[in-house]
Amino acid sequence: MVTLHWQEYAVQPIRELMTKLLIIEDDEQTRENLELILVLEGYAVRSAENGRAGLELALADRPELIICDVSMPELDGHEVLRKLRGAAQTADIPFIFLTAQGERHQQRTGMNLGADDYLCKPLDTEDLLAAVRARLQRKRENWDAALADAGPDFDSAKPLESLGLTAREAEVLLWVSQGKANSDVATILGMSEKTVKIHLGHIFEKLNVETRTAAALQAIEALSRGGVS
Repeated sequence: MVTLHWQEYAVQPIRELMTKLLIIEDDEQTRENLELILVLEGYAVRSAENGRAGLELALADRPELIICDVSMPELDGHEVLRKLRGAAQTADIPFIFLTAQGERHQQRTGMNLGADDYLCKPLDTEDLLAAVRARLQRKRENWDAALADAGPDFDSAKPLESLGLTAREAEVLLWVSQGKANSDVATILGMSEKTVKIHLGHIFEKLNVETRTAAALQAIEALSRGGVS
């Protein structure tokens, strides 16, 4: 059960909009309360009622952080984490376990599998939000450090084709990732601004994002590793 302080959180300004989180929890009330708290904080939240469904969502949607119960039907939390850490596209996603008080002995197993944090039920709202913010901040810091060590190479759009883009879409994203407006991209590539918007729509759909910033982040990651997945 999660303690929800309505007066405090119902009036909170929207923050971290479009940061995608995934909740994997088989208890319906806990799952719905967690989702409500995080949505009120401005996160984009999806949820799954068991480990197998959660694993499928994580692999398909690549959330920026996962909150997962330990004891669940289909797949337990440890097996979910084991499979996520073994897949290249999800290996680095911050992962927070939810556990009942009597399951503390399982923490070592989870940490050995690569869990980033543990939260014990019943959850306190502030503890939950603090853990989420801390793990997202750590992920950003790691990302910034990685970019400092090996920055993106903007010389060619070819690596962006590894994201499933056509050559023309890759060219558009290359310039968008450098902060160019649609009008600038249109001038550089010799196309209309309307055509740029159409290409961006296709790019957003293929990358499963909704903003230029999110698309640019994926582009910078691909350009930093030369398109190697």
